[in-house]
Amino acid sequence: MGTHDGAGGGNLAAALVQAAEGLITERGPQGFSLREVARRAGVSEAAPYWHFANKEALLAAVAEAGFSDLAAAMEGMRRRIKDPDRRLREIGVAYVRFAVAHPAHFRIMFGPEIADKAAHPALKEAAKQAFGLLVSVITDARRGGQVRGSGVEEMTVAAWALVHGLSALLIDRQLERHGHSAREVETLARRVTRLLQTGLGPRPAKVRGGG
Repeated sequence: MGTHDGAGGGNLAAALVQAAEGLITERGPQGFSLREVARRAGVSEAAPYWHFANKEALLAAVAEAGFSDLAAAMEGMRRRIKDPDRRLREIGVAYVRFAVAHPAHFRIMFGPEIADKAAHPALKEAAKQAFGLLVSVITDARRGGQVRGSGVEEMTVAAWALVHGLSALLIDRQLERHGHSAREVETLARRVTRLLQTGLGPRPAKVRGGG
């Protein structure tokens, strides 16, 4: 394939991000290079530097796209499901489903390859949006009485830690008896998110003994 630099600015940036996503999926972050990304996108080796200062900047764009896709999946679930109780569970399942479907992207989003995410404002904003959706869903569940009245931020961190931890265990193949098929992943995610909801739910009223 010959190389060229004729793509428009926005199209070139998108093509480079797409090529980077494919390369990371195949080889992981360790097999990633701007030279190979340029080759796959069909542009000169200098072309990536028109939009990305270095390898980390392009990885940040990949992570940003990942967070945007995750937020879109969660937002779709939030809009589709009206019951706050079920919505909270399904948001958690959507998170796990995304991670298992996009393991390389998931690792870039949360891994050490991007030393300082705050140095990439668009990435930071995309991550904030995804976290904000989880906060919103838990807030709605709290208002509806499905979760007890402790701090929303602490409950959100607990929910995030659980679904994120499950996702990491699945994509790193640490659960030998689970995650071998999409159905198994879905079943396990639903069971775990149900346990989460039980833990966050209101405590049963104490029954006073008769006198």
